[in-house]
Amino acid sequence: MKRIAIIGGGISGLSAAFYLEKARVAGAELEYTLFESGQRLGGSMCSDWVDGCLVEAGPDSFLTEKPWAASLCKELGIANQLIGSNDAQRKTYILVNGKLVVMPDGLMFMVPTRLVPTALSPLFSWATKVRMARELLHPPRPMQDDESIAELVQRHFGAEVVDRLADPLLSGVYGGDAAKLSARAVLPRFVEMEEKYGSLSLAMLAAHKKMAQAAHKQPPRPLFTSLKDGMQQMVDAIVARLEPDSIRLRSHVLRIYPESSGWRVAIEMNGDERYDAVILATPANAAGTLLDGVNRGLARDLLDITYSSSVTVALGYYQDQIEKLPAGFGFLVPRSEGTRMLACTFVHNKFPHRAPKGKGILRCFLGGARDEAILGFTDDEILETVHRELKDILKLDARPIFSRVYRWRGAMAQYEPGHIARVQRIEQRVAEIPGLALAGNAYHGIGVPDCIRSGMDAANAMLETPAESLSPQQR
Repeated sequence: MKRIAIIGGGISGLSAAFYLEKARVAGAELEYTLFESGQRLGGSMCSDWVDGCLVEAGPDSFLTEKPWAASLCKELGIANQLIGSNDAQRKTYILVNGKLVVMPDGLMFMVPTRLVPTALSPLFSWATKVRMARELLHPPRPMQDDESIAELVQRHFGAEVVDRLADPLLSGVYGGDAAKLSARAVLPRFVEMEEKYGSLSLAMLAAHKKMAQAAHKQPPRPLFTSLKDGMQQMVDAIVARLEPDSIRLRSHVLRIYPESSGWRVAIEMNGDERYDAVILATPANAAGTLLDGVNRGLARDLLDITYSSSVTVALGYYQDQIEKLPAGFGFLVPRSEGTRMLACTFVHNKFPHRAPKGKGILRCFLGGARDEAILGFTDDEILETVHRELKDILKLDARPIFSRVYRWRGAMAQYEPGHIARVQRIEQRVAEIPGLALAGNAYHGIGVPDCIRSGMDAANAMLETPAESLSPQQR
């Protein structure tokens, strides 16, 4: 009987547990224990019902094009609960000089595919528009170094596009800084496009043409997918499939030690337990601390992966309080605007199922790589900051009927230049240590589908690897 410890009860660790449980039910001789230091499972995937409104504390959806989350929902028997974003209302604004400017049609993640709407948009200066036109002549160029996204985008389109598009878009997804995120790790398609086409605009036009042809063969899919009762519905469905005795909440793992035929796991207040294999589904820095006595080089690489923090503020309103909001999904705020708010989502427009008739929800985002200090504010100070900035940006002076503040400290891994090489070293060293696997958002993607895939891969690796003893050099 193979015994496997899973350390970390976020969606990555839960996914690993689900696929191990699936194998166990199918006849695999194994048992597993999921250790979570907190009081609940799911990590940042947490949904609240407040005054009839569904409020997401963390991610509100996942990218439809990445299949692993939808596939897991199908295996859980909740595929009928999946809902798509209301893309007919998908319109995003950028705050420019204190005013909301709609992103022009045909702009595919900061790259124009329709030149006329971009040329007519007040989002960019004429100097930038001329540079965008000249970008069509950009020659193919192999990337010699792992440069930042800011360097890549500025080289093609100029500093204004970095400020008004690249940085706010990446702040919303990664909580990161375009000047500190790796182009190869975060936007590998851009690097491939530059090497093949030279011009990112020409490459996107070609990709857009293929997408249009594919759309004729099958109905278009929504950009985002969620669940009717919130993202926690996925967490709850996984937990319902696991053996209750296999879950240990409020169990803090202090250290793991390799032994001649497996691993010793030291748990605070409960002493040591022995397992044949260990899946670390914690943030990379926590994994590095646990592995410091196992492989110093591996631990150092894990500890070198940095994280950013964020604050999510959910606000509920009566519909007549927000009837003057612009149509669309919400807005992004460049750093140059000098606000603390990074973005705001009009939840009731993005997913109409989230608020009952007569009510609406706004979700505001603060923090990120450049503003860790916001986590030290009190809830009242954060709410007052958000209220003041919503008044300035949206002319929204009404006080919400409810508010919720959620802090996520060290939640988003930052894929800095050198990330791919670092992950390759990490994976090579892990492969040399029998009975060890890693999962989480620190390696190959930070979204929910990426985390699910990492947990599934870790479970499969443990199912394929028999328990073996460690050689002296691996200790």
